[in-house]
Amino acid sequence: MALRRSLFCLLKTQLKHNCQQSRAQSVAVIGAPFSKGQKRRGVEHGPKFIRDAGLLERLSNLDCPVHDLGDLTFHHPEKDDTCMQVHFPRTVGRANKLLAGAVSSAVGAGHTCVMLGGDHSLAIGSVEGHSRQCPDLGLIWVDAHTDVNTPATSPSGNLHGQSVAFMLKELQDKMPDLPGFSWMKPFLSSRDLVYIGLRDVDPGEYYILKTLGIQYFSMRDIDRLGIQRVMEETLDHLLARSQRPLHLSFDIDAFDPSLAPATGTPVNGGLTYREGIYITEEIHNTGLLSAMDLVEVNPLQGASRAAMEATAALAVDVIASSLGQSRVGSHVRVDEIPSSKEDTEQLRL
Repeated sequence: MALRRSLFCLLKTQLKHNCQQSRAQSVAVIGAPFSKGQKRRGVEHGPKFIRDAGLLERLSNLDCPVHDLGDLTFHHPEKDDTCMQVHFPRTVGRANKLLAGAVSSAVGAGHTCVMLGGDHSLAIGSVEGHSRQCPDLGLIWVDAHTDVNTPATSPSGNLHGQSVAFMLKELQDKMPDLPGFSWMKPFLSSRDLVYIGLRDVDPGEYYILKTLGIQYFSMRDIDRLGIQRVMEETLDHLLARSQRPLHLSFDIDAFDPSLAPATGTPVNGGLTYREGIYITEEIHNTGLLSAMDLVEVNPLQGASRAAMEATAALAVDVIASSLGQSRVGSHVRVDEIPSSKEDTEQLRL
């Protein structure tokens, strides 16, 4: 274990060096105002709420070009009956097909893509679209839930709890042919996925985690190991064999509800602010983040205006720290200490 950690630290140092030597990466923001992956109204307002909390202004201060591609427009079919106990399969499938194309185009154009949800069923399209450009990607799923139910194991039939099952090659023979999803095939191996923050896992999901040997860190693991060790092991698992693009899919309910109350499925005992931001800082430090999702901000679930605003502000912090915001401050580059008043005035200019 000590040797593995030493090798990881060496890799991490090299990645940081590579990142510092590269030019600032441009960012493309895509809004996905969509809620049919679950039953609570309001999550479709997430993209606007996050933007209104100052996202674009914050990103513009990070020394990287920002392209706001606006919100996608989703057209819902008039009739979308439940199929195999799954709700709104045609609607969700069609929305994800549209989103996959948009994410693929953004990544293909050289941008780091930021998808604003909407519910977590949108990760089906976001990660699939990313994989078209980066088929060797690694996926970090930060969430209170695994979202790896199949239609047969899902207690609710909601597709935001089944997103990962659509992606995994190992579950291909367990997934029925749902209407709306004929456009996609599984593209991710279980070894290319790591979960962080779990604390509400259904029985069928737990069986899948153990059977497929998926790497995961529950909140108990975070308590036991500490967030630094969790991130070392996460990045070691995904990057030890080779450097490759990373996709971060971040559900705001990974945080404790005291920090992010305006979400649809809160679970007590979640990430602290410092743990959540440390996760994103370490991912940024690899220099390999290629696309990310920020989902499940639901302003209608906040008990007060303050609760809504706190959740949206937290979402902005997560995105900004994933893209380079530092807790020691974001500063204009200074190469030397001024030696005179004249130099000081020149620096201010």
